[in-house]
Amino acid sequence: MKIRKQCALVALEDVKAYFTEESGQIAVFDATNTTRERRDMILNFAKQNAFKVFFVESVCDDPDVIAANILVINVGQRFLVNRVQDYIQSKIVYYLMNIHVHPRTIYLCRHGESEFNLLGKIGGDSGLSVRGKQFAHALKKFLEEQEIQDLKVWTSQLKRTIQTAESLGVTYEQWKILNEIDAGVCEEMTYSEIEQRYPEEFALRDQEKYLYRYPGGESYQDLVQRLEPVIMELERQGNILVISHQAVMRCLLAYFLDKGADELPYLRCPLHIIFKLTPVAYGCKVETITLNVDAVDTHRDKPTVSVFYSSRILESLGSRGLGFFCVPKTNPEFMSCMSLYFQEAKMKPFLVLLSEYFFRNLSLES
Repeated sequence: MKIRKQCALVALEDVKAYFTEESGQIAVFDATNTTRERRDMILNFAKQNAFKVFFVESVCDDPDVIAANILVINVGQRFLVNRVQDYIQSKIVYYLMNIHVHPRTIYLCRHGESEFNLLGKIGGDSGLSVRGKQFAHALKKFLEEQEIQDLKVWTSQLKRTIQTAESLGVTYEQWKILNEIDAGVCEEMTYSEIEQRYPEEFALRDQEKYLYRYPGGESYQDLVQRLEPVIMELERQGNILVISHQAVMRCLLAYFLDKGADELPYLRCPLHIIFKLTPVAYGCKVETITLNVDAVDTHRDKPTVSVFYSSRILESLGSRGLGFFCVPKTNPEFMSCMSLYFQEAKMKPFLVLLSEYFFRNLSLES
């Protein structure tokens, strides 16, 4: 008992470090917290550190389930909720009331290749290309071969996902929430056009893709928040196929595969590939299924060095006597490039160092 208590105290110190040193927001302290003494210890710890505490207890009193080695817990038969104090706690309750432990499979795929995909344009509401229609028919054949029981199909409200689902010959639901990330003023443009027309925006997005918000549009952070109701609903479903878009699919994959904000915007989600997700005890088993229909590659890797100091952008900013950069000043390659450029241009640059969290927090140094 003494060793167990010591382990619990060490774990609580880890919780404290997570909150105070790593800017954590929610920690799950999973232990046998059933005695009054243990709960008092946790409450005192929280009070000393000004943390809020929310106890979540799972009870199994069904003899048949216990005798069966708890293969299926009697989750969802009854909930007892007491003294829920704030928004986060209410969201936790809502989440717990929606999850279940029955076997199921989640299929995620993008729409078939679209006309805008062929042109390299982002956003918009174009229809499927010839190969996109071929993928839709191949998807139908795949699902028929799998003979999936009670399969539900969800799409966005954009033409390319709807056309993909139409070819399946099954009932499907449209979700506006599943629409692709809103690129604002950059909708229906190619990346080359964006770089030419909005060089600063293009560079800022490459620097911090998760937090960057298109002018008049969304960031990946916005998209994650928008998708929360869909994720909650997915947790309560059985077998389901979600036909969505690249950014949306990245967010869903990041949730089920426990990927962080740094990885999320760069998860590879090719066209004409199906991700088969099977929730297991401590995570999610993932399989990729290729239907052998060619498509363009819409993936952009994370840049190793910011494109912000490409010659075109430097010339544009140089004409105003300023240089704005989004790469660490400790990067030798960056500093070498900057030194060379400004020697030639006979300019004194202002290095604008972006904060790690908000683009608004700028510090200038000459």
